[in-house]
Amino acid sequence: MDNIRNLLVIITLILVTGSVSFGQDRYVVKYKYKPQTEYSLEEPGAFLTQKALDRRDREGVLADSTDLPVSQQYVDEVRGMVEKILYNSKWFNASIVIATNEQVKKLLDLDFVMEEGVELIAKGYYTEGENSRKSLLKSPLNIQILSKSKTEDDYAFQNGLLGVPEMHAEGLTGFGMTIAVFDGGFLNMEEIEGMRHLLDDEKIIATKDYVHHWSDNVFRADAHGTSALSLIAANDVNTLVSGAYDANYILCITEDVDSEYRIEEYNWARAAEFADSLGTDIISSSLGYTIFSDPSMNYGKSALDGETALITKAASLAGEKGILVVSSAGNDGGSSETTITAPADAKGILSVGAVNMDLTRSSFSSVGPTADGRIKPDVMALGNGVRLLRGSTGSSTSSGTSFSAPQIAALAAGIWQGRPEWTKDELIHYILQSGDNSADPNNEFGYGVPNFELAYFGEVLETENQPEIYETKIYPNPLDGNELFIQFGHQEQCDYTLLDINGRVIGKNTLSRKSNGDPYQIQLTSINTGLYVIELVEGFTAERHKLLIRQ
Repeated sequence: MDNIRNLLVIITLILVTGSVSFGQDRYVVKYKYKPQTEYSLEEPGAFLTQKALDRRDREGVLADSTDLPVSQQYVDEVRGMVEKILYNSKWFNASIVIATNEQVKKLLDLDFVMEEGVELIAKGYYTEGENSRKSLLKSPLNIQILSKSKTEDDYAFQNGLLGVPEMHAEGLTGFGMTIAVFDGGFLNMEEIEGMRHLLDDEKIIATKDYVHHWSDNVFRADAHGTSALSLIAANDVNTLVSGAYDANYILCITEDVDSEYRIEEYNWARAAEFADSLGTDIISSSLGYTIFSDPSMNYGKSALDGETALITKAASLAGEKGILVVSSAGNDGGSSETTITAPADAKGILSVGAVNMDLTRSSFSSVGPTADGRIKPDVMALGNGVRLLRGSTGSSTSSGTSFSAPQIAALAAGIWQGRPEWTKDELIHYILQSGDNSADPNNEFGYGVPNFELAYFGEVLETENQPEIYETKIYPNPLDGNELFIQFGHQEQCDYTLLDINGRVIGKNTLSRKSNGDPYQIQLTSINTGLYVIELVEGFTAERHKLLIRQ
């Protein structure tokens, strides 16, 4: 969550006291045991769909006690002692309740409640009928929204960077995959032409609102989720075509755009449980937590160890059940210390940073490592000036790791559609290895920007005995004259593309050289001064490099 946004939370709470009730707060009640009278691990089909069971079979994972519902006996007893039970979390064997201080004291006396097992997770609560006004605060992990008229290259660069056109050429558009998107709302989605197919073709298979718990209308509250979803699911050649427009979707509101409390972590966990039970393959989450409205809830740097934050535990657990979690790394990259936010520190997921169009790291993109020394972020995608859909009046651009992560989720969906036999960890492996920084991953870029073809055909590449590739060199750089030399690869030819920083193709050709040890030679004339990107492809090896021209 943006630090700027958090500074405004208290002001917002004052403004919305007409719809937030105080005196009774929201608590988590944690249980010691999980006795069952209705369900058994011998018959998991009673509480998991066949698609969820099929995923577990692929992963070699059996249903376990975390999959069993919370004891109905406990729920019934607690319900009679509190104002209201909002929901139960089976993964964490707990109930989320609205209660008074006196009720909390009585809950702590129950023999099936853990010692110190009642914890405040949010002040006040929303009353039914709270209006669906749009928050005036900045959206989660969002930087800016800039209107811009459409051109034929609007989304070419962000898609081309990941190899989405090549993925679509293989017939991989996410068909048969299920993607859950967690956010603060999907306002305007029904009105956007490029998203209508999701409704018309019944691609949205389930929705839940864990903030306004009395309603499952997710097309409200905030358009941040709409923007994130558009980068996975949009299909309008006039505005935006995204990577996985044929997938099925589960849309959940877990983020409260008017405050910041730890209940949002539990909302996320409950949404993950819900999505898991329906057999989701991927969770795309453009949310992050370290700073809360109540400072006592804050997470310090040492807590970003992959094991502390509740939402991080939930993301890791989802991964253990075979779900690919794709999470924004965070937008606090200006700090000199570790700046990732939970759940980006989780193990077994993909956390995504942001690059500019010149492939440098966006200044806001959070950096690692985790507190236990693991490299984060894992991969990168375009996060500055991303073309997306937000309202019914056309496309716009925005910046933030909120909008780099969904692109990776879409890429993963297409790859997994074509490689259904891969486990979640195999999918992650090949995506990481396809990154343009995979040879030397670090805590600014992770493994770099992944590439569809390198990931999709990665299994084949790993079994081949490939000759050594020469270290790539492009010189002189900056270029003051016309003659450019490129040392790349080991074959006698390679494909060369020169793009400007807006993604427009300036030149494209197949380069040849006399022998493998010689550099390629290129004559560049009539090209304006500026920063460019050179893409080089040899077989299944692809690299992108910056070139500054000073002619």
